[in-house]
Formats: sequence, C-alpha cells, structure tokens
Amino acid sequence: MANITLPDGKTIKFDKPVTGSEVAEKISKSLAKQALVMSVNGELRDLYYTIKEDSTVKIFTAKDPEGLEVIRHDTAHIMAMAVQELYPGTQVTIGPVIENGFYYDFARKEPFTSEDLNKIEKRMSEIVDKNVKTKREVWAREKAINHFKKIGEKYKAEIIESIPENEELTIYHHGDSWHDLCRGPHLESSGKIGKAFKLTKVSGAYWRGDSKNEMLQRIYGTGWANQKDLDTYLKRIEEAEKRDHRKLGKEMDLFHFREESPGSVFWHEKGWSLFQKLVNYMRDRQRKAGYKEINTPEILDRSLWEKSGHWDKFGEHMYTSKTPDEKVFAIKPMNCPGCVQVFNQGLKSYRDLPLKMSEFGKVHRYEPSGALHGLMRVRAFTQDDAHIFCTEEQITEESLSVTNLILDIYKDLGFKNVILKYSDRPEVRVGDDKVWDKSEAALLDAVKATKLEYSINKGEGAFYGPKIEFVLRDAIGRDWQCGTLQVDLNLPERLGATFVDKDGSKKVPVMLHRALFGSLERFIGILIENYAGKLPFWISPLQVVVIPVSDEFDKYASVVADKLRDVGLNCEVDLKNHNLNYKIREHSLSKVPVLLICGKKEVDSDSVTIRELDNKKQENMKLKDFIKKYSALNQASLN
Repeated sequence: MANITLPDGKTIKFDKPVTGSEVAEKISKSLAKQALVMSVNGELRDLYYTIKEDSTVKIFTAKDPEGLEVIRHDTAHIMAMAVQELYPGTQVTIGPVIENGFYYDFARKEPFTSEDLNKIEKRMSEIVDKNVKTKREVWAREKAINHFKKIGEKYKAEIIESIPENEELTIYHHGDSWHDLCRGPHLESSGKIGKAFKLTKVSGAYWRGDSKNEMLQRIYGTGWANQKDLDTYLKRIEEAEKRDHRKLGKEMDLFHFREESPGSVFWHEKGWSLFQKLVNYMRDRQRKAGYKEINTPEILDRSLWEKSGHWDKFGEHMYTSKTPDEKVFAIKPMNCPGCVQVFNQGLKSYRDLPLKMSEFGKVHRYEPSGALHGLMRVRAFTQDDAHIFCTEEQITEESLSVTNLILDIYKDLGFKNVILKYSDRPEVRVGDDKVWDKSEAALLDAVKATKLEYSINKGEGAFYGPKIEFVLRDAIGRDWQCGTLQVDLNLPERLGATFVDKDGSKKVPVMLHRALFGSLERFIGILIENYAGKLPFWISPLQVVVIPVSDEFDKYASVVADKLRDVGLNCEVDLKNHNLNYKIREHSLSKVPVLLICGKKEVDSDSVTIRELDNKKQENMKLKDFIKKYSALNQASLN
C-alpha cells in the first residue's frame, strides 16, 4: 500500500505499489498525456519507477524546467543513437544537458560535416516516429566495464572505472539496439520527445577537457517543448550572431587578439576610449558614493596568497615566477589581498567604518585556450573592484547601499531588467560555521530589502563568504551575470586586519567584496552585443564625424570639429579622398552615432546637416544649436 501526497497536500491512496504514470492517470487523463518525469520525495525519477511506500510526488510536464531538461537529455541520447546507426564504429563518450540544449562528444576519425548533421537530424526524427521504449537497468560494475570494452567503447569503460565503487551503475536502453551508461531520469519512450529539436554545430573537444588527451568531436543541439519555442530560440541565435562583439569590434575598429598573448586584449584607440569612458563614469559615481580609490601591485609574494587562502583555491589558475633569490611570486588573480594591506596601514577606529576602497585592478587568470571567447572570456582583465570594511551591524545597510548603486548604474547603461541570485556556503570553504551564519543572514536581509526578484543558489557562494550575483537581461533576452557582492568575515582575520572598537578592544572588520561591471572587458562585450554596436551617444568612443561634401569645404569642416572637441565631444573630420556616399556608408558600418555633412549651404548659414545612425531623415541645424543639444546629451548620464 502506498499513500501518495501531492504538492497541494492532497493524498491519493493505492492498495499496491504504483508507477508515476499511474499516479498521473489517477490525477487526470490530460496530465497523464503530458507527464514526462516526476520527483519522489524530492528526487527526480522516471515515470515508470515503482513507488513502494508512502511518498510525496510531483509530476512534471514540458512546461516545467524539469520536464524540458529531460526532453533535452533524451534528445541527446537519440542523437547518439542516430550517429552510431549511421556511422558504425563511432564511440560515444559523454552527452549532458546544457543551457538551451545539449551536446555529445564522439570519437570518430572522419570529421562530421553540415551534411552529416542533416542526416543525423533526419534519423533522429525517424527514431522519434518509431516511439521506441525506454528501459532502465542496474548493472554490476565489472559487467558494465567488460561489456563496453567488448563492444569497443573504451571511453565509456574508462568512465565507469572512475566512478566510486559504492555508486549504483544504471544503463538506459532506447529500443532493443542502443544503450548507454546514464544516471537518468528519462522519458518513457522516444515519441515523447517531439520534433522541436535542431543540431546546431560541431566543434572539437578534448577527452575529459584535458589538452593532453585525444581530440573528440562535439555535436551541439537545442531542444524545446514545441516548435514555436524552437523557432523563437533559433531567431534569437540568428540575431545574436549579428550582434557578436568580435565581429562588431572589428567593424568598429575597437580591439583585436593575437596568438602571442592569448586571452589578452589589444585595444585600439576607439576601444580604449570606450574603456576609459566606462572607468571615468564609474570613478565619478564611486567618488560621489564615498569611495576612496587605491592601486595595489600586480605581483605579490606567494606567502600572501597562502595566508589569504587563494593559493589552495586558485593556485592552478595563477601565473607564477621564481626570482634568482628563490622567491616565488604570483601575478594577482584578484585584488582583495592587496586592498587589505592598504587597510592595515595605520590604526583604524570604528569611527573610520564603513571604509570604502575602490580599485581598477588588472588581474590575470589562466583559462584553457578552448574556453577563451573574445572579450567574454579572457586571461587578463580589469575589475572595477571595491572593498568595504565595516562592522557586523553595518553589513545589511552597506549591502543594500551597494545594491542600489549597482542597479542605478545598470539603469544608466540601459539595463533595467536585473535579477538577483543569492548564493550561500559552498562545501569547500574557509571559516567557522557561526561566522557563515551571521554573513548569510545579513546579506539575505539586504536582498529581501530590495524587493526585487531573487533566486537562491545553494552552495554556490565564494569560498570565503556568501554572495549576491546581479544578472542582466539584454535586448534579445539573454542573461549575463555581471556584478557581485560578497560578505567576507574570514579574509580580514586571515590577513590580520583589525580596528579599535568603542570599548578600546581590537576587532576584525567585515569585508564586503564588490564589483559592478565585474570585468570591464566582458562588460564592454555585453554592451556591444546589447546595443548591436549602436552605443548610447554619451558612451560612444567616436560620437561625431564631420564630412565635407568636397575639399572646398574642408576648412569649415575642420572648424566645426574643433568647436565640438572644445565642448568635450569625441569628434573626427573625414578629409579622405572618397565620395560622400562612400564615407557615409563607411562610418555607418562602424556605428558612428552622428554624421555632420558640410557643404555650401552649411557654410553660408553657419549650420550643419545632421545624419543620425539608422535615421534616414536628415536635419539642418545651426551649429550653435547642435553644440547645445548634443553637449547636453553627452552629459545626461554623467550628472
């Protein structure tokens, strides 16, 4: 007998063990048709799993994240099944679900082509139409290893050998001819997948992510609950390709990368102008908010990183060097230990707190070459870091102050849709649990005080304290994790930071780690993609180009450009020997917000003809009026 408790508290009694499908059927026939997977006492299970005792059960459909995930998981399996049917001898390795889809890594001598992807998709559709049944089995460890070695799946056998001996090994069969090692859960049959899937690309991937291992072929795909969702996603991907910051960065002449320094940006004049505009804007906002800007060395002795705990946590990602006197130094992967050293200079009183120190610190972290991605994933980047030293009583107030500042700055830059993610203690951490209790409670109070939507990421905090992540949603619906706020009651103590309290005793301050952009390089990439290169006027690296219609008007155009520069506008005059239409096309491609055309009419009336980006209408305006209007636009988000 099994009593099944549903999410609404209702209980259904069965006089024998029952499957998830039978529970769904008992609730309603329509739910039974839509049911994909279930949770039993909080653990995801196949619908055909037999429940033998009283349990709490929830049924998931394609409308639920759990349901969509299992659709993608099954689609990955069906893709691997199709590949091995079409290309015998191909070995399968791993095939997880990822954001918006899935992938599978294959070992095959011949490279997959776009024509191959079309064939694989067609075979996948045929397997879905056959509605082959899914079956789960538990195998003994030796049986599984011997079986996969026998059928030539050496990678799968290696995976099994690395699984802890006390862990259950489950094999999922799809039909009679294909099976794979998998934890599950899975759908009851392939027909439940539907046809809302597409294979998107092929790339190389090292076995187990190690460049010393064999290169495999990774096929990516996307899967959705219905065709409408798939079409929406594919349209978004198409739009994202148009907005790719690497492509736009080249068109706008902002930056480039070179193999001599992988993961490091070579900024061009315009790109560096954009970079500095962001720095100056942030510097001004922080000054008004009471921050004191500092700067600390990029190279620090290993002993400091050992004291801080970074050596154990990030050692493999740090660039190190041994000097002739046998000392080991590391290029800093983050700024916080250096900032604590500034705080430690001189005696600090409770009256000095909160003390806010900001730093535009260049940091270096080793990332595998395959993970590098334009400005979004680099090895050398600048953090708009700040560290706030305060008392435990000030944590919530200061956290709320930081949060409001971050949200206000994002609004200035065009991001109004912001989601907060709160992360608590990870398994591997430093510090006492009582300290963590205080940190987590204070930061969560600040999150709730914003009255914004937030989610909780269990166990995803920093190794020294809980954190808030600020996630921006861009113009085409993509989410970007940018700013962070972390409460740290551990690092100050490890590095000997103290202040004199009211009673004359020495106490350890709380340290709030804060970044708004996160990485300036990455944030610039996000900005470029959000605006498709058409940046707001006030932040554009080149705001105005003055174009004379012929060399007869070069002098007037130069005078106009000088006057614009005098009021702080970033301006160039184009005196190249090209025709007017060519120049307009060239500067429009590089996303210059405003072009000013100068000819006889403009000279005679001391005016300019304005051509704004993406605006087919031209407007003639007195030069003095243009300067007044656009000077105000340039200052609008800086005041």
